[in-house]
Amino acid sequence: MSVLLSDVVSGSAVGLRGRLWRLSASELRAAAVSASAEILRLEAVRVAVVDELSMRPDDQVIASRGVGCWLAANTMLQVRDGKKIAALGAALRPFPAVAARFDVGDCSFDHAVLIVAFCESPPKGMPEEALPRCIDLLLAAASGVEATTTKVRNVIATLERVFESDEVPPAEDVDRNELRIASTLNGRVVVRGDFDALTGEMLLSALSNLTMPTPAPDGTPDSRSAAKRTADGFTELIRRYLDCAKTGVDGGQRPHVNVHINARDLAEHRGCAAQSSDSGDDGSLEPADLDVGHMSWLGPQSVSQTRLLGCDCFLSTVLLDGLGAPLDAKPGKRLVTAEQRVALIARDKGCAFPGCTCVPAWTDAHHIRHWANGGPTVMNNLVLLCRSHHRLMHRKAGFVGKWVIRIGVDNKPWFIPPPSIDPGQHPRPANTTFKT
Repeated sequence: MSVLLSDVVSGSAVGLRGRLWRLSASELRAAAVSASAEILRLEAVRVAVVDELSMRPDDQVIASRGVGCWLAANTMLQVRDGKKIAALGAALRPFPAVAARFDVGDCSFDHAVLIVAFCESPPKGMPEEALPRCIDLLLAAASGVEATTTKVRNVIATLERVFESDEVPPAEDVDRNELRIASTLNGRVVVRGDFDALTGEMLLSALSNLTMPTPAPDGTPDSRSAAKRTADGFTELIRRYLDCAKTGVDGGQRPHVNVHINARDLAEHRGCAAQSSDSGDDGSLEPADLDVGHMSWLGPQSVSQTRLLGCDCFLSTVLLDGLGAPLDAKPGKRLVTAEQRVALIARDKGCAFPGCTCVPAWTDAHHIRHWANGGPTVMNNLVLLCRSHHRLMHRKAGFVGKWVIRIGVDNKPWFIPPPSIDPGQHPRPANTTFKT
């Protein structure tokens, strides 16, 4: 590295722009890489120092209500960022392998946060002795220049599947969804939301074509910022909905969300995920042989979520060779026809789950025996469920057990509760009596 290049990385940025012309393109690339490595190094130093200070706080830290607030008050960081730094330092203490990789600059701040969050709250079905191997897999996905957040999340989603987690992954937890819309003093409106991955996928898919840069008629490039294009696209999305005021048949067509998954894994029964075929010769975990659902915008989804979406959708199949290259594609087909849906509405009159009053427009057609497992798309294998109860049927059985649906001799759905709710598991009729 030349003297000048060393000065670029280690010196001040004051007046630097006026001297960069002396560097070649290769030297500029090297400077960018070196500066990025230096940022990772200093990030690790800051986390370690702040964590040590949190364990030995002095009067200034105590007066600032914690080391995170103190750091924000004495730097240009926001309070939330100062608290994140302090939280990561504390979280790394029980996991020296993660801390060591972070300290040498082989793992970014955000990836370290994801890994320790998994380590602190692992799947309930994961034995304690499996944690070191899981950490190795996560660190492998988070290390190196090819590491991406999607890769790390993909490993986490796979581990959730391997160990049959009973908890809803944060990315799929609809109970966390929030949307706040408030008017300001000057008459504008502020929108702030936090959504699960599927809702985000639908929103991004709907906005994709509406937010692309659009050159002027004379060829002048679009001068709008990305945020302005998104706002304009969102406005156009609302305008088109209000202009058309059309939602189609009851329940409408499912949003255009593309979810990719291996057919074998989609059809797989519970309990098969961690069989010997998915492990190495020594019994070690080999997640490369496992698949999870994958959405175009927001990445990995659990098999449970993917199977839920597969109940009432347009299905397209793509045949791949051994290396994953497409060989052939078949056009999409509707799994539940419009005529069948009309018949289901006439029979179930909305969500059929006992006690639910959800109207037909807000229901999905659920396969009692999943179509990926050979379940036919016929009336005696279908039932209308609202999204909440549909998700309940697809969620893996946990400490609260799992509901079972059967079609009775009256050709109507009956619901058998888990023992935790009814030890006798007495069948309950569909909630259709008063929906007339």
